[in-house]
Amino acid sequence: MFTSHPIYIHMKLPLALFRHATLVATVLFLSACSPKYDWREVHSDNASYVIALPTKPTTFSRKIDLNGIPASMTMVASEVDGVTFAVGTAELSDATQAQVSAAAMKTALVNNISGKISQEKVLTMPQSMQAPGTVAVTEIEATGPAANGQTRILFARFIAKEKRVYQLVVTGPEKAVGRDIVDTFFQSFKLN
Repeated sequence: MFTSHPIYIHMKLPLALFRHATLVATVLFLSACSPKYDWREVHSDNASYVIALPTKPTTFSRKIDLNGIPASMTMVASEVDGVTFAVGTAELSDATQAQVSAAAMKTALVNNISGKISQEKVLTMPQSMQAPGTVAVTEIEATGPAANGQTRILFARFIAKEKRVYQLVVTGPEKAVGRDIVDTFFQSFKLN
């Protein structure tokens, strides 16, 4: 008889909401304690840059053709949940070839995902941590056809400084690549 009293019903509802809120808070706290991204600073031995990568990276080199210009590219990359983070560098014979190679890298990356560029802009960044001046940065966003039901997205930056060309890449399933993670990666890149 007392259980149907309106005051008793209203008192149970806040307790249920409190339990639900406590459960949600606990889940959020535990997910924060085991980060998916374990950012670490990586220094390049030969290309004079520093960047943060979300897991322990692997490094490999290979010969590539940049629109008729042969080059040896070194890649430093890591992956989290199907999202790849990579920095590629190559040294060319002169600064003009570096500029041409940056454009060839952009075309090749977009072609690798059979994609189309949806956004492109030119930014600047400091040319080094010690010297004044800036260097141009081309940034793109591209999407490619679905693989396993998920559209592939590519965020990339291209920099040509003197005889060296750099590419920064984040790519993976569109739903798994958050812009905040891309910004963290891009903004961590510094030239020495």
